[in-house]
Amino acid sequence: MAAALSADVEWTDPTCPVARAVDLVGDRWILLIIRDAMDGASTFTDFHQRLGVARNILSDRLRRLVEHGILSKEAQAVGKRHVYALTEAGEDLFIAIVAMRQWGERHAFSPEESHSSLVDRAGEPVPELQLPATDGNPLTAATTHVRKVS
Repeated sequence: MAAALSADVEWTDPTCPVARAVDLVGDRWILLIIRDAMDGASTFTDFHQRLGVARNILSDRLRRLVEHGILSKEAQAVGKRHVYALTEAGEDLFIAIVAMRQWGERHAFSPEESHSSLVDRAGEPVPELQLPATDGNPLTAATTHVRKVS
């Protein structure tokens, strides 16, 4: 993906991968576009109908996602429309989107509120994500630290 980034990108924190990721995909509309692309949206009309976002904002976010190598854009065989598809970099955001979804399920709804759910091909709920350490125990913020660049 680095090849898709322009040299004039101004990073919030040049040595932090989290900051760089947020600089690229940390916008509300961008995350929702990525979510919808993962759920089958592929045209401007698909995204516009699902999101209800202003056309100029959607156009800008789609352009940015293509520029940064997260979506590809190809002309359809007939007409002027384009088809957007997740690139490998876009597909790599699946775990991040699932993590945000699961966090939202736990913390953004009251127990009696209904919400959509993510299921696998067999219709079974996707298990909660956990990061295992080399010994198999779950990693947490308390059991990890960031090794900073000096």
